[in-house]
Amino acid sequence: MDLSDAAVRAEVTARLQRDHAGRPVVLGPGILAGWTPAVARHAALGSPVLVLSTGRGAGPVPDDGACRVVEVPLPPTCSMTEELRLLDRVSHHLPADVVAAVEAFDPERRAVWFTSPFVSSDEPLLGRTTRGGRPASFLALEDKLRADTVWDAAGVARAPRRVVALDAGTAALEAAAGAVAGPLGTVWSGDARDGPNGGGNFVRWVVDERDRAAAFAFFAPRCDRVRVVPFLDGVPCSIHGMVLPDGTAAFRPVELAVLRDPVRRRFVYGGLSTWWDPPAADREQMRAAVRRVGAHLADVHGYRGAFGIDGVLTAEGFRPTELNTRMSAGLTTLAQVDRDLLVALQDHLVAGLDTGLTAADVETLVPLMDAERAGRAVAVGEGVPVGGTLSYPVSLRGGRLVADPAGSTTLEAADTPVGFFARLDPGGLLTVGQRLAPLNAALLAHLDETYGTAFGPLVAAPDLRTGGS
Repeated sequence: MDLSDAAVRAEVTARLQRDHAGRPVVLGPGILAGWTPAVARHAALGSPVLVLSTGRGAGPVPDDGACRVVEVPLPPTCSMTEELRLLDRVSHHLPADVVAAVEAFDPERRAVWFTSPFVSSDEPLLGRTTRGGRPASFLALEDKLRADTVWDAAGVARAPRRVVALDAGTAALEAAAGAVAGPLGTVWSGDARDGPNGGGNFVRWVVDERDRAAAFAFFAPRCDRVRVVPFLDGVPCSIHGMVLPDGTAAFRPVELAVLRDPVRRRFVYGGLSTWWDPPAADREQMRAAVRRVGAHLADVHGYRGAFGIDGVLTAEGFRPTELNTRMSAGLTTLAQVDRDLLVALQDHLVAGLDTGLTAADVETLVPLMDAERAGRAVAVGEGVPVGGTLSYPVSLRGGRLVADPAGSTTLEAADTPVGFFARLDPGGLLTVGQRLAPLNAALLAHLDETYGTAFGPLVAAPDLRTGGS
């Protein structure tokens, strides 16, 4: 089946959406702006929609009358990780007034409830069919300390590593760091003892004694174990796939705009992009890795659906660093070629429903992903608001972003429970082959200059395979 054909995609999408077309739909909890595409999608299917909103968010929100909105207040959090963990708890223990609103919206309990992949789906939400979440066993695979066993079982080359129990003390961590350190030091990652972590919150760049002491102080009350690996120099990137009953469909690489602060020795996570292209041999190495990992996940863990492998394209080739067992941001970026189809496909696969598609069918989308480049520079500020909701055009001049009424793209930002979220669609600022990371650095510098967000001087990682920036 050739999914590069628009008519074929439309027929398959309609078939996959048939089981919930016209039924009431509940979306959330989550940021209202993040649910805007889903509201439009379900409204077009004749479904009344209720959104459980945790805040407005950056970007367009659903049109008036397109859905009902119920506010689900969240307490302030100090990191993305805390917000993700809170979302699962709140979803399964909603306030009484929100429960009442859901029951009034869907008194016959016919609704399909679409939530985020950070919500466990082993139990339905308020007794309703739940999609978009994932089983707790799938979520548990994201623990960074489990990743190396996956790479080894799948035969994927990886960096050396040491796993150290924190109760062994700082001497054990120092010895581990000394055993694997590279020219730029080491990177420490904490386990998922208390739930998933993201946004780099549980990742530390460690070079000297000061760094080791600060990392130990952070991890000791939050984790049982730490993984220590050499700092991998090169382009941060990811590769994604989907596990289907007959095999794994492999997609194309995605650049991760992970920026470095060499003074404070920290990482700042930005956006994602498919404008960048690695060398052809590296691309095929990454796609082969995703197929082998998908086969392992299916055989050993009964896995199904989307996943991604984050890593670094080093001078020696791609080296994986973590596993994301969900439709992560990288695949969401790729899904711009046909978001409705890929979302419906993911929901069916995780729910164990027949899709009528093979891995080879799904891979016919790859030429579209190569032809239709996508991406976005983003910024997540923790503890610093920008003062509400903002939107204005900008231009890039001499590597700096400036407010410009004639600008070719628009910067959007909004306060969140963590601090704020900002995004910038590259528009005409990138061409095929260019990397997003320098533009993302310009975005953060602009936010510092304009709103005092204190990201500080940040640099993009070097491209060690092609010599590009």
